[in-house]
Amino acid sequence: MRKDTCVGMWAAAAVGVAVVLGLIDWVSGHEFNFFVFYFLPVAVAAWFCGPVGAVALALVCAMVWFGADHLSQHAYASVTHAVWNTMIRLISFLAIGWSVAKLKQMLDRERQTANALRRSLSEIKVLETFLPICAQCKKIRNQEGVWQHLEVYIGEHSNTQFSHGYCPECAKKAIEEAGLLETRLGRHKAG
Repeated sequence: MRKDTCVGMWAAAAVGVAVVLGLIDWVSGHEFNFFVFYFLPVAVAAWFCGPVGAVALALVCAMVWFGADHLSQHAYASVTHAVWNTMIRLISFLAIGWSVAKLKQMLDRERQTANALRRSLSEIKVLETFLPICAQCKKIRNQEGVWQHLEVYIGEHSNTQFSHGYCPECAKKAIEEAGLLETRLGRHKAG
């Protein structure tokens, strides 16, 4: 099923629940308060439709509640009280919707991070903690007791590939041992 179809179904279901709650609110009169039950469709809309769906359904729930309250002929001392009650409910619905949408967003981000971590960990081969290594030739003794070159051992236990070269100190030492550095210096002095 496509995502937008699924979201539409959840949105329609949430609006339906809000309307049913409004009818129950209206039939029961103003003595019974079903205010808390409106949180359910707002939370469903926030979870499946995101923050925009949560805001839209919070507005629908506030209007449905206000309509049910008005139709039940609840007498207020002032219109201000009816507006105040409706605004408090709207703010509550918005707070629940925002909280659930934020929670869903954080859980989705956590799932993505966990999946990325799982993929990364599956690509890494862990080396042993203690490696027996020869102090002279730097070969490593594997679990079977066979001595392997450092590059071979690490290559077998990770995705590491080696390229070889000389650091400046070793390059200078190799040139001196080959007698090439003295030849160059001799040419420069002679020239």
